Amino acid sequence: MREADYRALAQFRHQLRTFLAFSETAAQSAGLTPQQHQALLAIKGLASPNGASVGDIAGFLLIRHHTAVELVDRMAKLNLIGREADPGDARRVLVKLTVKGEQKLRSLSRIHLDELRAAAPALAKILRSFRAKTR
Repeated sequence: MREADYRALAQFRHQLRTFLAFSETAAQSAGLTPQQHQALLAIKGLASPNGASVGDIAGFLLIRHHTAVELVDRMAKLNLIGREADPGDARRVLVKLTVKGEQKLRSLSRIHLDELRAAAPALAKILRSFRAKTR
């Protein structure tokens, strides 16, 4: 490891933390917890078109199943998500965004994309330095 490697790693971590701090503040300003925002994004962006199971949400957020159940319960009470039986397996419940959940996520996603676009040049420079050092 060279000093430049440590500098690049430190800069990369700083960029990640800066984005995460922005994201947490934006979620809270929208009346959501950061975890609720992440769950909305996972349901919309990573799940199948039929919705996400509680297990899917737990896997996406790297949390335990019972923690995901509690999160889903709180989000349902806030009318951010709705539940319905899985058409392929009636024992399983799928979660989908409500109109309110879609609106919150759309608003947050727009500002997150703007923030990422602003950070892209610095991130690209850091990532290029990682590639250059592996050759």
